[in-house]
Amino acid sequence: MSSQSTAYSVNNTFVHPEMFYISGLQDMPFANCFYIFLFIMYIVTLLCNIFVIVLIYSEQSLHNPKYLAVSHLAFVDLCSTTAIIPKLIEMFLFTSNFITYKACLANMFFVHCFNAVQSLSLVILAYDRFLAICFPLQYHSINTNSRMIIIIFSAWMFSAVTLFIVVLLITRLSFCRSTVVQSYFCDHGPVYRLACNDFYPNYIMTFLITALLVFVPLTLILSSYVAIGFALSKITTAEGRQKAFKTCTSHIILVAMFYLPLAVIYVAAPLVSFPPNVRIVCIIYCLLPPILNPVIYSFRLKEIKQVMFKILKHKDITLLPSSS
Repeated sequence: MSSQSTAYSVNNTFVHPEMFYISGLQDMPFANCFYIFLFIMYIVTLLCNIFVIVLIYSEQSLHNPKYLAVSHLAFVDLCSTTAIIPKLIEMFLFTSNFITYKACLANMFFVHCFNAVQSLSLVILAYDRFLAICFPLQYHSINTNSRMIIIIFSAWMFSAVTLFIVVLLITRLSFCRSTVVQSYFCDHGPVYRLACNDFYPNYIMTFLITALLVFVPLTLILSSYVAIGFALSKITTAEGRQKAFKTCTSHIILVAMFYLPLAVIYVAAPLVSFPPNVRIVCIIYCLLPPILNPVIYSFRLKEIKQVMFKILKHKDITLLPSSS
C-alpha cells in the first residue's frame, strides 16, 4: 500500500484519512472474468434502459402516469449502475483502488441514494397497480401526470436528505487504524466499522435506514398486493382474475429480485460477520435488476410491445422496394 494511504488530516479533532483503499474483488477467484461480466452487463443495461426511456419519451400514447413511473425506473437503473460499475472497471484496468476521503463520502452517498430511490420506485409501480386494479373507475382522476411527478420528486428528496444525514454522521468519525474498505465501493457499513472512536450512532442509523428504505417500502408493496388480492377475489370470472393478475406478475418478480439480496445483506450483516467476498458477491447481485428490469418488466408491457411492433412494422415497410 502506498504512503498516501497512511496520510491523515485532522479536522476539528476528528482524524480523517487522505485516502481509503477499496479492496474490491482482488482476492476473489476468477475476478478478471467477473470484471468482464460486469462491463458487458453495464453496456447492455445502458442500451436497454436508454431504449426504454427514448421509446416512452418519443411515443405520445405513453405519456401517462404509468409510463412516467416505468421511465423513471429505467433512469434510476442507469444511475445506480453508473455509480458503481465504471469505478470497478477503472480499478480493474488501472489498479486504482485508492479513493480520496471526500470522493469516498460522495461515492457512499450516490450509491446508497440511487439504491434507495430504486427501492421507492418499486413502491411507486405497486401504487400504480393498486389504483388500476382496486380503483379502476377513479384511476385516471387519482393518478395524474402531475401527481406522479410530485411522488417521484418526493422519493428523490426523501432519499437524498436521509442519505445526506448518513454521510454527515461519517464525518464525525476518526480513522486512526486501517483504511482498507472491505467492499467494492465506499459502503457505509465497512467504512464506519474502521473508525477508532464511538460509531454507535452510525450503527443505529444503519438499522433506521434499513427500516425506512427497505422494510417500510417492502411492507407497503406487500400491503398493496393484499388489497389487490381482495379486489381480484371479487372478480367473478377466472379469466378476468387471471388477466388482472397477469399485469402484476412482472412487478412481483422485480420486487423479489431486488429485496431478497438486500434482506440478506442489511439484516444479517449487522448480526453476522460475513467474509468480505461473500458480502461483495451478495451485493453485486443487487446490480442484476437494472439489466433485467427492461426484459422482465418494461418490454412485457402491452403498450410497449405495441409501440415496438409498430416501429418494426414501419421499418419493414420502408425497406421494401417501391413497385414500378
